[in-house]
Amino acid sequence: RVYRPLKDGVIADFRVTLAMLRYFIDQVCGFWRFLKPELMIGVPAGITSTERRAVIEAALKAGAKQIYLVKEPILSAIGAGIPINSCMGHMVVDIGGGTSEIAVISLGGIVSCDSIRVGGDKLDAAISEYIKKKYNLIIGEQMAEKIKIKIGTALYEKEEKKMAVLGRDLVTGLPRTIKISSNEIAEAIDDVLKEIIQVIKSVLRNTPPELSADVINKGIILCGGGALLRNIAERISQEIGVVCSLAEEPLFCVAKGTGVILENLNIYKKSILSKR
Repeated sequence: RVYRPLKDGVIADFRVTLAMLRYFIDQVCGFWRFLKPELMIGVPAGITSTERRAVIEAALKAGAKQIYLVKEPILSAIGAGIPINSCMGHMVVDIGGGTSEIAVISLGGIVSCDSIRVGGDKLDAAISEYIKKKYNLIIGEQMAEKIKIKIGTALYEKEEKKMAVLGRDLVTGLPRTIKISSNEIAEAIDDVLKEIIQVIKSVLRNTPPELSADVINKGIILCGGGALLRNIAERISQEIGVVCSLAEEPLFCVAKGTGVILENLNIYKKSILSKR
């Protein structure tokens, strides 16, 4: 049986999350587990106080001595190599599995931000629903993700990519294979992408003029697994009118940022929320 401890960037199953954290601590500490470690956990910018308490409680019960909760846009920005302590404004868009985090960062903190529970999982769900409605075919989550990775695109293309998809026929209940094109996937995920783009526009509108001017000059940095969707940077650039580019290794920006902060805690304390 497969368990999913986290959903939409927060704890969905407390018991499984606790087991997962204990396993990670055991792997890192081994024999020295009795020396309780410090944990740093990235959380969505829009996390509620209840969700925040659940994260802290799970970490303490798993054996942590000290927990640092850091908003994921900060981690993404650091992992992408953005100088967050600069007085200039930098916009980072982190499209994760459960959430998309959009933030303008300056002087080590978040000036303007928004977090929506729309990300890679919603893209997968949109692809599944599209195929179900158009072809009367049911596919699993893994197949939907495979389609997204292989032929997914944020823009319609002149030269379409095609892929064979195996699923279960809604009418007969038997296995059936169809061929689907990249332009069909662009149509399937269009509404989800529009949601993300609307939030980017909203964050820009709520950013002070001098910092929004910096964003226009420097561009938007894309992070997270969703940034790997083909043509997504071009789509955002077209709709917002600001140059958009991918961070180096966008999938690992949050992890890399976490490592940088842990090694330089004293420097980044202004950007860190901590609680025992």
